[in-house]
Amino acid sequence: MSDAERKLWHALRYKQLNGHRFRRQHPIGRYIADFACIEQKLVIELDGGQHQEQTGYDEFRSDFMATQGWQVLRFWNNDVLNNLEGVLTRITESLKLAPPS
Repeated sequence: MSDAERKLWHALRYKQLNGHRFRRQHPIGRYIADFACIEQKLVIELDGGQHQEQTGYDEFRSDFMATQGWQVLRFWNNDVLNNLEGVLTRITESLKLAPPS
């Protein structure tokens, strides 16, 4: 795991975020989501600098997951490392809007 993934996982694991259970490295079709809340069908993807050059691929992955009924949130690693509370707030808001599966 990258530093950003470790930091976010530390905040998500053990149902710490409003009692929602997240999994790491969850398969969806032929892709692996960084983090997923199965009950709310919410995926969280973290992007490092290499993702600036593969935005088309990332969009394709996100679109595929959306066709499977998943909501996808993407955050830059820097956002997690420098503004974890803001990231967690956005995740919390999305969990409130996401219908339970």
